[in-house]
Amino acid sequence: MNRLDPDVPISKQPALERGVPAAAEKKPRRKRQTKAEARAETTQQILDVAEYLFSRHGLHGVTLKDVAKQVGVHHTLLNYYFEDKQKLFNEVFARRAAVTSERRMKVLEAYDEECGGKPTVEGALHAFLDTDLDLYISGGEGWRNYGALSAQVANTPEWGAEMMDQHFDPVVLKLIDLLKRSLPDASEEDIFWGYHFTTGALMLTLARTGRIDKLSGGLCKSDDYAAVKARMARFMAAGFEQICASRKSANA
Repeated sequence: MNRLDPDVPISKQPALERGVPAAAEKKPRRKRQTKAEARAETTQQILDVAEYLFSRHGLHGVTLKDVAKQVGVHHTLLNYYFEDKQKLFNEVFARRAAVTSERRMKVLEAYDEECGGKPTVEGALHAFLDTDLDLYISGGEGWRNYGALSAQVANTPEWGAEMMDQHFDPVVLKLIDLLKRSLPDASEEDIFWGYHFTTGALMLTLARTGRIDKLSGGLCKSDDYAAVKARMARFMAAGFEQICASRKSANA
C-alpha cells in the first residue's frame, strides 16, 4: 500500500497517497485577463493577420472583412480599433519598422565608436545590412512577412516613399555619413547611387519572389537569408569602391 512520505508536506503529496481522488485535485486557475490585456492580445492578433495578408495581396487587395474573418472577430471591431484600413496598414508597418530602425541605429553608432572615426565601406554595410537580415533569420515568419511588406512599400511610388522616409531616413542618413567618411574622395552622387543599388538588392531579397530559386535550379533559395548575409555587404562594398574609384580616375 502506498504511504505518505513524512519528510514531504502533506500539500505536496500525490493525491492518491493522501486519499484524495485525482479528479478532486484543485487545478490552478488561469489568471483572468484585464480589459487592457485582452485588448492588447486581440490587437496583436489583428496586426499579425493583417501583416500576413498585406504582405501577399498588398494594401488594395485586402479588406477589413478579410482580416476580421481570419482573426475570427466581427469587422466592426477592426473599425473600432483602427478606424479604417489605411490606419491598420500604417500600424502594421510601423510596428516592426520601429524595431529594425532602432536596432540598426544602435549598431551603426556602436560601429562608429569602435572604429575610432575611421569606418570602412564594408564595415558600415555589415552594420546596416546584417543587423536587419538577422531579424529575418531568427525572427520567424512574422518578420519575413514584414520583409515582403517592406519590399512592396519601397516600390510603391504613390505613398511608399513617404512611409520609408518617415520611418527610415535617420538610420539611412547615418549609414550615408559613415560611407562618406570611408570614401572621402568620392562624390556624394556616387555614394547615394551606391546606397540606391544596395537597398534595391535588399528589397528584392525581402520580397522572396522565388525567381532566384527557379533560375538557379534550386541552388539558391529566396528565403536563405543566411546565404544573403554571408555575401551582400562584401559584394556591395566592392561596388561602392569600384564606382568611386572609376569616377576618381575619370576626373584625374
